[in-house]
Amino acid sequence: MKLNAMKPKVGSTKTRKRVGRGNASGSGTYCGRGCKGQGQRKSGNVRPGFEGGQTPLISRLPKLRGFNNPNKVIFQVVNVGSLNDFKDGTEVNIQTLLEKRLVAKKDVPVKVLGNGKLAKKIVLKVQKASKTAKAKVIAAGGKVL
Repeated sequence: MKLNAMKPKVGSTKTRKRVGRGNASGSGTYCGRGCKGQGQRKSGNVRPGFEGGQTPLISRLPKLRGFNNPNKVIFQVVNVGSLNDFKDGTEVNIQTLLEKRLVAKKDVPVKVLGNGKLAKKIVLKVQKASKTAKAKVIAAGGKVL
């Protein structure tokens, strides 16, 4: 290998655009800056979001208030009263709730709330249950896992 024979890989380098070197070069007269106006001047580079003195979009929009917790968990809610659809001794989990169409999604956690009366002995196996829901399941002779 000879140092004088080394060349960069084909297509890896570009020749820079030389502006203002006469009309024959293809970028003479206005040199790619257009005709008149702020962008043609030497210090015409304006900050991002600048709209020529008009109130910018970012200022026209209202500010967002408050805080959105990215880690907040939103549960699918099922009431104890709707668990009467199950037979005695049934294990109630997300899969069985999906089959009965009491919840819509299998990936979203479930919370059982204590609204309604429970007459069946069931085994409750969900992510969360309120105190009253647990008490009603145990009072009906079931278990909460």
